[in-house]
Parts: sequence; C-alpha cells; structure tokens
Amino acid sequence: MNAMHITLNGEEQSIARHSTIQQLLDAMQLDANKVAVERNLQVAPRSQFSAIELCEGDQIEVVHFIGGGSANENDDPLIIAGKRFNSRLLVGTGKYKDFEETARAIEASGAEIVTVAVRRVNVSDRSAAMLTDFVDPKKYTYLPNTAGCYNAEEAVRTLRLAREAGGWDMVKLEVLSDAKYLWPNNPETIKAAELLIKEGFQVMVYTTDDPYLCKLFEEMGCVAVMPLAAPIGSGLGIRNPYTLRIIIEQANIPVLVDAGVGTASDAAIAMELGCDGVLMNTAIAGAKDPIRMARAMKKAVEAGRDAYLAGRIPKKLYATASSPLDGMFFS
Repeated sequence: MNAMHITLNGEEQSIARHSTIQQLLDAMQLDANKVAVERNLQVAPRSQFSAIELCEGDQIEVVHFIGGGSANENDDPLIIAGKRFNSRLLVGTGKYKDFEETARAIEASGAEIVTVAVRRVNVSDRSAAMLTDFVDPKKYTYLPNTAGCYNAEEAVRTLRLAREAGGWDMVKLEVLSDAKYLWPNNPETIKAAELLIKEGFQVMVYTTDDPYLCKLFEEMGCVAVMPLAAPIGSGLGIRNPYTLRIIIEQANIPVLVDAGVGTASDAAIAMELGCDGVLMNTAIAGAKDPIRMARAMKKAVEAGRDAYLAGRIPKKLYATASSPLDGMFFS
C-alpha cells in the first residue's frame, strides 16, 4: 500500500507513505514559517520538517495565530523583560468582524503589543486567511496567550507550540477556572508559570487583583503581573482600585490591568492609579465603531499616564479659592 493514515488536527487523513512534515505542509499549501507542528504531543522543530518522516497513526497538530503601530521614541517608555515599548496600550486581536478590521483597529490604537491565540490551521479550507497576513509580526510584538486553557498542562503545551511557530519567548499566561465567569485558576496558573519560567519563557501572568498572589508571581520570576479590573469581557471597569493601588505600590515589575475595561474613562482611571499599562480586547472590538474606540483608548491611556506623572491635587473637604485674595479693591 502506498498510503497511510494519520490524524491531522482531529481529522483522519490519508497521505502518501514516507511523507515528511514538510511534504505534508506543501500538500496543504501552508508556509512552514507561519505555522507550528506538534507530532504525538511533541513540538517538531521547524529546522527538521524535511527530515521528520511521518508514520502510520501519527497524531499531528498544525497551528497558527489567530485574532484572540509603532510610535516615535519617547522619554517614558514601557519596559517589559528588558524590551522597550512606546505605547502603554496592549490590545487583543479577537472578536472583530474580519482581519481587515482587526488591522485597522490596532493601527488606530497605536499599540505595539498584540495578544494572539493559538488555534488549529483550517485543513478543510487551505486558502483561509491568517492573522499574520494582516498584522505583520515584524511590525508588532506578538504576545501568544493561553485563552481557553483550564489547566497547566494545556497552557504549557499551547505556549510551547507558540514559541515554535514564531520564536516568541514573551507570553501571556492565563488559566481559567470556569466557562461562565472566566475567573483565573490561580493554583493551575502557578503550576504553569513554574514550568514555563524553567523553560526560559518570559511570563506575563493574568491573575486576580490579589496583592499577595501578584507579589508571589513576581518572586517566582514573572516579568509582569496582569490583575483583572473585572471579569473578562464584562466592561464593568475598575472594581477595586484599593487593592490595585497596593499591588502597584509593592511591585518591582510592570503592573498591567487586564480584563474588564469598558470605555476610555476606565483605561484613564487605571493609568491614573499608576498602572504601567492596560490590555483590552472586547472594549474595542465590541464597540459600535471599533476604530473610533481604539483611538479613544489610545488617548485615554496617554492622558491617564500624564495625569499620574503630573501628580493630582489632594482631595479636601472644603473649597480653596483659585484666584488670589491679595489686592482686592473691595472688602
């Protein structure tokens, strides 16, 4: 027999015997530089695609990045893991009507870091567009995330594939506890973070707004902590500014609010509190006019940061006249 059977992205496929991974990708009309391949739960190095010969019964996963601006240099950059970014707004790439709208919104936001999910390549439609065709990974810093993962094993496996697909070591780790509230599963997040840090990943971690946990993640070696403002996609805004202030005051790594932002004022409040940045997706993608909202968020983050650096006036019980009383011509 000249054919054998493998399972490709969950579907049984018949391919020629002695086919290599590269020949499989060629038959699928996929660019090897835009995908990652996992063979029997082990990531296949791209440099060995032409040498790795597939066998009967192999379980193959082929994944790519999906939707889940560089500004001029400034004197107040965001530094994460030694990397310098001019924008303090990070945006997701999911929930837009198409990749074209995604690209336009990112451009309008001025963001330099975009989060991306890792999903199976569509083997049924080989002409399907990829995010990388619209959002250039050479222009933007891709931040692979673990959206949809509910345990440490799933998260680590996802990010190993992400690193092979694009070579990115800086990643966003989120492990969820339930499908309704998308609340962080912190025990599994800790387990995943430990493994990823040992493997050389630079972990930005999504967690609850718990000062103790945020400090723990810092001490473990995470490069940024990302406490939620409110549940993912809720649009409720900053629910607990007091614990957020504590997290900021004790942190020696960047603190970025992640999840729950609904409108520009929420982003400004987060920045006025002293957050180093804000990550959002639904607030922009779900707006009636995503492009206009992206512009609004850009301005809000910049205004909030300026207000924080300027130092607000103290709150007082009584009024204080802004005009001087000296030299008044009536008594």
